[in-house]
Amino acid sequence: MTGIIVVGVDGSETAMRAAQTAKGLAASLGAGLHVVTAFDTDRTEVFGSGSDQFILTDADLAERVARDVARSLNATDVTVTYSAARGKPAEALITEAGRLDARMIVVGNRRMRGLGRVLGSVANSVAHNAPCDVYIAKTDEA
Repeated sequence: MTGIIVVGVDGSETAMRAAQTAKGLAASLGAGLHVVTAFDTDRTEVFGSGSDQFILTDADLAERVARDVARSLNATDVTVTYSAARGKPAEALITEAGRLDARMIVVGNRRMRGLGRVLGSVANSVAHNAPCDVYIAKTDEA
């Protein structure tokens, strides 16, 4: 295996397209794939009745999204891991890539048109601040 590719997901269809692209790149490069979902708050909710209580946090929800995407990739030729990472999406991807000494970050091109391109997007922020190569996958509707 030659490194790790990090991909950010948020449960959207466009993020899934980026994850599929990242899986293909990982397979081609003999790399592992790490699926990340960002969370930016510490909200906690307690559910239950009687003595049974369940605590659900934003971190738990983010990890569930990352896990579900990782599992849905059905990667037999790529080792896929997942995690939730604290921070805004671009910050979380950059931090995880640094922590894992990643070879590449894959992001989608959602919100890279019009005013979003001028004001910034996750892909733009990652491209300018990543500690590794960045691949911007075409995930918007053609």
